[in-house]
Amino acid sequence: MLTVTLEDSDEGVVLQCQGRIVRGDETAILCAAVGQHRRDVILDLAGVDAIDAAGIGLLVSLQAAGIYLKLMNPTKQVRDVLRVTQLESILEIFESRSAEKIEEIAASV
Repeated sequence: MLTVTLEDSDEGVVLQCQGRIVRGDETAILCAAVGQHRRDVILDLAGVDAIDAAGIGLLVSLQAAGIYLKLMNPTKQVRDVLRVTQLESILEIFESRSAEKIEEIAASV
């Protein structure tokens, strides 16, 4: 099962995910949570231990619908799937919020 906790931040909405992003109720829960915010969304994936083709399809669909997704703290299992599906080149992935801030500062210099 997937649980999603919402946190508002200056960078956008942070959805802390715990569980699995797989076909069924899990993808519906994540889709509903992301769809409510219609702006930059950060998915904290530190607690996600599995993602399947339906989960990957959901991420791609949300991005295609104009929701800018940033993936934070993906586990090794999730990062491996993102690498195999070549989504690392499409989705922004970072390890922590502080790492994102460092990248933004470096880009503005």
